[in-house]
Amino acid sequence: MKEWSKELSYRELKSPDEIRSLHDKIKESVFRQTYHIQPTTGLLNDPNGFIFQNGIYHLFYQWCPWGAVHGLKYWYHTTSKDLIHWKNEGLALKPDTLYDNRGVYSGTALSDGDKINLYYTGNHRDEDWQRTSYTCLATLNPNGTIVKKEKPLFGPAEGFTEHQRDPKIIHNKEDGKYYIILGAQDENARGCAILYSSDYPDRDFKFVNKILVPGFEEFGNMWECPSLEQIDGKDVLIFCPQNIILPKRSYAQHHNGYIIGSMDFEEAVFIPETEFIELDSGFDHYAAQLAANTDRNVIIGWMGNADCTYPVTDEEDWAGCMTLPRELHIKDNKLIQTPVKEIEALRGEELPADIKELPLAAELLITSDGNDFYLSLFKNRHSRGLMISYNSSTKKLGVDRSGLKTRINTNWGESRTRVLDEPLTKLRIFIDHSSIEIFVNDGEAVFSGRIFPTEEEKQFVVSENATCRIFTINPSVTDDFII
Repeated sequence: MKEWSKELSYRELKSPDEIRSLHDKIKESVFRQTYHIQPTTGLLNDPNGFIFQNGIYHLFYQWCPWGAVHGLKYWYHTTSKDLIHWKNEGLALKPDTLYDNRGVYSGTALSDGDKINLYYTGNHRDEDWQRTSYTCLATLNPNGTIVKKEKPLFGPAEGFTEHQRDPKIIHNKEDGKYYIILGAQDENARGCAILYSSDYPDRDFKFVNKILVPGFEEFGNMWECPSLEQIDGKDVLIFCPQNIILPKRSYAQHHNGYIIGSMDFEEAVFIPETEFIELDSGFDHYAAQLAANTDRNVIIGWMGNADCTYPVTDEEDWAGCMTLPRELHIKDNKLIQTPVKEIEALRGEELPADIKELPLAAELLITSDGNDFYLSLFKNRHSRGLMISYNSSTKKLGVDRSGLKTRINTNWGESRTRVLDEPLTKLRIFIDHSSIEIFVNDGEAVFSGRIFPTEEEKQFVVSENATCRIFTINPSVTDDFII
């Protein structure tokens, strides 16, 4: 693996020519995606500033251009009219001020007339590498220019460590105020969210308090990417607790999940109605963000995870992709996730029922009778591949990727399980060169993960008590070099 010094990973990108040859090399990789957002070079992680404005979806993402390293971060800009066909727009936010000199970190967006306000964390470090986090504002104008506010909206709050980041902006219609929620860590190294408020979207934000979430006072040591959403009339607190082991998550320590409950902004209290439930039961899913300024509850996540590595593409100097956009609804006080309906427009031909090898980009529709079930994907004569298995007596569904030749992040565990509410009758599986997303029972559960099958790992086997239809998927993202 390549060794990254601070000087290499935190150097400023001064010209597209510095990474043009890197892009030319990367685009030849057999693991490049065809219908998932991915970086033009280097590393992609958190989705940022996801918003619908004037018929266009804007999605930014954290980007380090140099390689598969969490170095100097920029925001890269992509757009789509249908959530499926994505266009590279180029570099959006640069770490070019005193307040963000070591990175423009994650944040969200708010429609402000014909403009889009972008709220982000400015990562400042002094000459001794001590961090100070600032909550900053930039504005995307209709002509495409982006202008940063000269000074931050506010700096760090007292009573918390340096870990204060990822602003979620909310315009609360009930009291007319604007609220910003930050992920934070208190002085006792406990994860939490903190709240600011203002009468205006672009100034005068004041610290309110730490948000009290009864029963979750000691739930990980940092909460990243917190978000409060209203879905089907319910308040939903979405966040990423770090450094905590959860049941059914094997040895994974960083998670992305939600609690359904009710929020009192005046008192800064969120009253839970449910336990913490993972958004995605798979291996690689983090920092998910809902689109703002739309009646649809559309969410996109980073198909990766903090502190995980992906050696195959890391060695090619790129890493990361986004999940498919998913639509959220609530059923029985749980979130249901389904791929946005627009994905069906990408279906190509339906393959013969007796096909023996998997395409590199495909959709599988599998129906079963609710009894014990198994499916082996990307297998060959010498390996069992990726295994999906279901035990009808326990209603436990498991996904195990230890049978693949290329094994990744084994220290985080190679299997994941989920106990279903209903017997397993449907699987909808999306494969795209180096990723898999498994939707269970019309969205009751989802398992996402990166996979790197070799040339020999193409075969699949499905239970006799199931039927399987396979469609090819047409490309919908381009690998244009736009900086």
